[in-house]
Amino acid sequence: MAVKKGRPASAGARQPRGGPAPTTPPPARLPREWLLLAALSVGLYVTRSHAAKVVGFGDSEALYACYALHPAPAYLDHPGLVGHVARALGGGQAPTPSATHAFTAVLATLVPGLAAACARACGASLRGAAGVGLVTLATPMLSIGLFALTPDLLLAPLWLLALALGVFAAREGATWRGDLGWLGLGLVAGVATWAKASGALLFAVIGAFQLLGGRAARRPFAAWGALAGLVVASPLALHEATHGFPMLRHRLLETQTGAPLVRGLGALTLGQLAYLSPVVAWLGFAAMRASYKSRHAEEPGERFLALACLVPGAALASFMLASRQAEPHWLGPAWLGAPVLLAVRSAAGVDVARPRQVSTAIAVAALFTVAGHAWVLSPRFLAWMPASYEPRFDIANELYGWPRALETVAEAAEPGDVVVGPHWTVCAQLHAGQRNPVGCATPIRDDFDGWLPRAAWSKAPRVLYVTDNRFDVPASEVLPGYMRVQERHVSIYRGGRRVRVFGITTLERSAHATR
Repeated sequence: MAVKKGRPASAGARQPRGGPAPTTPPPARLPREWLLLAALSVGLYVTRSHAAKVVGFGDSEALYACYALHPAPAYLDHPGLVGHVARALGGGQAPTPSATHAFTAVLATLVPGLAAACARACGASLRGAAGVGLVTLATPMLSIGLFALTPDLLLAPLWLLALALGVFAAREGATWRGDLGWLGLGLVAGVATWAKASGALLFAVIGAFQLLGGRAARRPFAAWGALAGLVVASPLALHEATHGFPMLRHRLLETQTGAPLVRGLGALTLGQLAYLSPVVAWLGFAAMRASYKSRHAEEPGERFLALACLVPGAALASFMLASRQAEPHWLGPAWLGAPVLLAVRSAAGVDVARPRQVSTAIAVAALFTVAGHAWVLSPRFLAWMPASYEPRFDIANELYGWPRALETVAEAAEPGDVVVGPHWTVCAQLHAGQRNPVGCATPIRDDFDGWLPRAAWSKAPRVLYVTDNRFDVPASEVLPGYMRVQERHVSIYRGGRRVRVFGITTLERSAHATR
């Protein structure tokens, strides 16, 4: 058999007519924004891990730690998921601040990546999705606020997952994949309702999309998905109904003290500028305006995202205006979808914000975030504050001092003593950090009235009354008929300034008490 001489086929393959052989395109390079997102996420995780070792519970966070000691479907302020998570972290007891923050440091660090993945799943470009992650990472409301174990930390990843599922279901339309998307969205909405009451607004988003999306958007399985989610949330609703809706009464009636509209307007204006940073707040309002224009968009995914911003935004803003206890972070769920919508519209060729504006927003928000972390973690900045600085209004001081105060309480307390505070913020720190029964003298009803009724602790033979200099409520006013046996004081200093003074007063019931 003759063998032809010549070059090997691999070296001498015949070129096709009409030009050189087609070459394989180089693989797409990951935009540098993703590398920046990864690097900043690692930096924030390191910072949070350090913070977990040096800071204690914030007052609200301490209350959620107390939920672990009293498992229930719901409490006066929030549904019960945060309590179940706290109980798991504490092994059936209230968790320690360090164990809690080791968990929250991981989950909070994952949220910007989840936001970027959500944006990519919704149709954003690689660079646009990374931008969503960077905005989420830099915004103080999220980068600082999600460090604590709060309902918001649990709601954020659920809300992002719901956005991705909703866009998927809307785009798949009349297919089995779309039906699975609606089912998944309904189930996530049910779990989100357990995380925070505002999670129930996802059901409203589903309904609004079915009503405003046109005939092509209406899918019977969307109703079945919502029904499945309502089944998940039904134990919570049943608990509220059988107990006379205590969470609703507490939120809408019992806490409504103060000047009407003033707090809500402040939270919706100055509060957003502080919690989001001014440029991100502007970006968010631009996204809300874009959402309004997109509520009837032909593209169903964009329409769903628009409604996922508008419906919660309108509902939460109205509630904030009606509430006299409004907080800026209540609007958080509406803002989560805003950068996702901007990135999706940008990928479709509609630029609501220019890249330079987004970069400026990220940079300014990052400055706010760095300043917030520095203020909490480095006490040296307190030395620069003017004489008019009032420590009791600085919520960073909540995170320091309680370990020393709790040590003093433990030294003074005897078995059988009841510990009483003037307000739930004090009582929560006490109940989360020591094992004696805790009663609370908050001016209105709080969770402690269910855990240890006032009629019980007001007749205890011996009481430790614990307060700090935020509350000008003497022991004689809270516990008439008791004699003072001993009084101790604990002063807490940061940056050379005294920021908190705790008073621990031992009281014994007088033999002549009439109550």
